[in-house]
Amino acid sequence: MSTEIPQQILDELTDVRLPRDVISPVASGTHDFNGVKLPVYRYPAVVLGSGAAGLRAAVELKRRGVDVLVVTRKLFWGTSAFSGSDKQTLHTACTKHRGDDFTKMAQALGAGGAMDADVAYVEAVGSIDAFSGLKFLGLPLPQDRYGAVLRYQTDHDEFGRATSCGPRTSRLMVKVLVEEAIRLGIPFLDHSTAMTLLKTGSGDEEKAAGLLMLNRTNHDNPYGLSLVLSPHVILASGGPGELYRDSVYPKNCFGSLGLALEAGLHLTNLTEHQFGIGTRRTEFPWNLSGTYVQVMPYVYSTDAAGQEYNFLADYYRTTQELASNVFRKGYQWPFHASRTLDYGSSLVDLAIFSETRKGRTVWLDFKRNPQAVPGDLPFSLERLDSDVRAYLENSNALLATPIERLQRMNPLAIELYKQYRRDITRDPLPFNVNHQHMNGGIEVDIHARSSLKGCYAVGEIAGTHGVTRPGGAALNAGQVFGQRCAAHIHEQLKLLPTLPEAPDSFDSALQHSLTWLERNVGNSGGIALAALADEVQARMSDCAGFICHVDDVAPALTAARRLNQRIADEGVNIAETRHLSEGVLRVQTALLSEAVLCALDHYIGQGGGSRGARMLCAKEGTRAPDSRLGSLDDYRFLAEKETHRQEKILLRYTPAGGMQISERPLRPIEDTGKIYFEKNWGAYLTGEIYR
Repeated sequence: MSTEIPQQILDELTDVRLPRDVISPVASGTHDFNGVKLPVYRYPAVVLGSGAAGLRAAVELKRRGVDVLVVTRKLFWGTSAFSGSDKQTLHTACTKHRGDDFTKMAQALGAGGAMDADVAYVEAVGSIDAFSGLKFLGLPLPQDRYGAVLRYQTDHDEFGRATSCGPRTSRLMVKVLVEEAIRLGIPFLDHSTAMTLLKTGSGDEEKAAGLLMLNRTNHDNPYGLSLVLSPHVILASGGPGELYRDSVYPKNCFGSLGLALEAGLHLTNLTEHQFGIGTRRTEFPWNLSGTYVQVMPYVYSTDAAGQEYNFLADYYRTTQELASNVFRKGYQWPFHASRTLDYGSSLVDLAIFSETRKGRTVWLDFKRNPQAVPGDLPFSLERLDSDVRAYLENSNALLATPIERLQRMNPLAIELYKQYRRDITRDPLPFNVNHQHMNGGIEVDIHARSSLKGCYAVGEIAGTHGVTRPGGAALNAGQVFGQRCAAHIHEQLKLLPTLPEAPDSFDSALQHSLTWLERNVGNSGGIALAALADEVQARMSDCAGFICHVDDVAPALTAARRLNQRIADEGVNIAETRHLSEGVLRVQTALLSEAVLCALDHYIGQGGGSRGARMLCAKEGTRAPDSRLGSLDDYRFLAEKETHRQEKILLRYTPAGGMQISERPLRPIEDTGKIYFEKNWGAYLTGEIYR
């Protein structure tokens, strides 16, 4: 951004206001159950969640003539609307210069392993339509004067497929999709939390039938219970933001993986996450990737007395090596165990982890350059690794201080923090390494179908990613599968129209839910919700974070099981009905924490090693990072086994059988070079491609 950007444009791209004048649904009737009156909403399709992925699914359904209802806990809240980074990335097939190769892009998406080849190819091919649709709706994706979209390199991306609208890319996606939803007349049921995924049938005939909701605006019954009946349920409620204490998710982002577990859906790759540096959740959570670190601010820590420590100088051998690896955190932002070796960029994360465990606070100071490593020369723009120097030179950013470099490269990054009363031109930023993304989730096929007929999953709740993914691929995946599930549902309704079940078909589910609510509301002997949250989050951050000691996992799993047994025996204390939603979601999150630990324990038991987001430390580990002061043997870790890249870990929960674990090989894809127009056109015309 070497061109001077007017303040008005900076404001428009950071202070993004979302429309609120949406349509509310009208109940089609009521259902009386044991004296409790429940409003009933009937739709051919329902979307749970109002983020970018769910909105795309809803918009695509309505465009195809399918009436759809969006239900959401808080209108346009969550990671799509409130998360981002320096220039939040959308990763799609490259449309500039010489174009792209879908097969190579699919290979890049699944390069870390544990990702199905057919899903990767679908994401690559579908990215063009998803991208074009967003542009058509008005997403301000930057172009050069020839109409080619501007691109750059991001993490796990050697090709340069990334683009961005600035720090608010996903919020801008929500904005244009909401505006389209309003134009199309899509109704939104706000203030609604899914308590139960409703099902009918059994065995092979079991299928989704809707959602039992807690609606804060419904006063027909004491708990706000409402029935949303639909043969097609799309789960799009995002990732488990309340699972970890050290988290960069906005507060109160729970997701619905616990709901999916309770419903018996197959989950996959729960061992796979992303962790990276970001400002703390107690203030304003935000990812510190891209230009925030490419400008090479001074990274330091302070103790309780305010004593300052240039702690990275204990890890890197020269000032040049230190500064260049701070820079590389920009496009190698997620922690990766292999990058702690050979003085790589993830050694920064490891050093930060060590400092925070000493009780120190870690800071970024944009007014000061990195301080010298003892015995070495001071920082200089003339002494940088060649790739770092070339990047800054190409960006016209060979300037004296980090804040000057940031102002030149990305003034939006500065404006973003100003909105939250943090002036990084004046004050340093406290930060740490946080849980940022769940790469696993609900097991789905190439149409976003889950293991339960009629139930789909899109966005972060869907387990479409493998061990690693290029930065911004998650935004693309949500858009691609939002389109694909809409097309699939439309085809199902066209071929075999189905109607929602009768309300009294769910009286057993209603009785179970009512019994649970009556037991736990005002249950003074139950576990307090704050205590429940603290226990789950502390255990996950301390025992299943990005630095994970293998000997801690089995005891953590035992403790998680014990907690869930306590919840079953004692219940939880929902002191007031206004905390009903939190009570349900905290209990579901506790179940999810057990599932994640169970999958991780199984992986370790199978000889699993460090990969992706997690370093599995063990005395018998074969690799150990080095620092300037010597080998870091406390962080000796197990190496990944190549065979584990070729499979996925599946998990299913049942009340009778508990957590059931299995593996399956990755799904391949046919030779797409043998797909021909004349041979395959008929499959499209008849709808065979959806079956």
